[in-house]
Amino acid sequence: MSTVLKSDSKPGTPASATSSIKAKQSLGTRIRRLNIPGGLGGWIWLAVIIIPVYYIVITSLKTSEGYFGQNPMALPTSPTLENYQLVLESNFSTYFMNSVIVTLGSVIPTVLIAFMAAFAIVRGHGRYLKFVNGVFLMGLAIPLQATIIPIYLMIIRLNLYDSLLAIMLPSIAFAIPLTVLILSNFIRDVPNELFESMRLDGCSEWQTMWRLALPLTKPAIVTVAIYNGLHVWNGFLLPLVLTQSPGLRVLPLGLWTFQGEFSVNIPAVLASVVLSTLPILVIYVLGRRQLVSGLTAGFSK
Repeated sequence: MSTVLKSDSKPGTPASATSSIKAKQSLGTRIRRLNIPGGLGGWIWLAVIIIPVYYIVITSLKTSEGYFGQNPMALPTSPTLENYQLVLESNFSTYFMNSVIVTLGSVIPTVLIAFMAAFAIVRGHGRYLKFVNGVFLMGLAIPLQATIIPIYLMIIRLNLYDSLLAIMLPSIAFAIPLTVLILSNFIRDVPNELFESMRLDGCSEWQTMWRLALPLTKPAIVTVAIYNGLHVWNGFLLPLVLTQSPGLRVLPLGLWTFQGEFSVNIPAVLASVVLSTLPILVIYVLGRRQLVSGLTAGFSK
């Protein structure tokens, strides 16, 4: 029995020469497919991100004399943790705990309220739900800076001025519209057959919401939780306007105070920046998979 081999090469061409030609053609195709401008742009973007982080970290490990006595981008000749110790001894723990309380007290109610509202908008029926959805969408068009004076007056009349609750309530109000929009779009991607099967099993809408919709929307919930938490954690305007006591300062306001107190000691200021960034970095590392899944949800349709 004979075997017939099909080849694109000319008759009489050796097999080794044929494979060499194919390898060269494949290499030429890969070279032509290289996106040189895209790769160059990627390296530039990486440098834009890495260089500031590198500068902040190495400067926080320098002494004040070492910072002014050498190249700012050079590695420290004698690294020290004195700047971190100075920051931790300057009420940093109080600012940190205030930020944790404000962030958790804003993100958790926001996610719960927005999740229930999104489920009602998607699964409910009635004109009033469409009106409520329109109100949430209108909330996306109102910037915080444009309403800071009415917010200040309302907080004063509610006798909440100079309290952490004064920061949390407006943060919740401005985070709900976008959170409802993201969660409602994610709930719409859940197959309707799953809801029908839960109904046939005798589950109420309340049970369906917590037993079916909540587990399936976990990536979106993690996404909006991290997004809103980042905004609240870095918020500066509301704490500045609605609080005045030093014991109620959050981290961004505390960093501003450090800048005034340590105006010459730049390494101490950057050490406080590093310490305030670590919690958000840890949360992102722990929830990055759910975050990516939530950001890409709905693009398959």
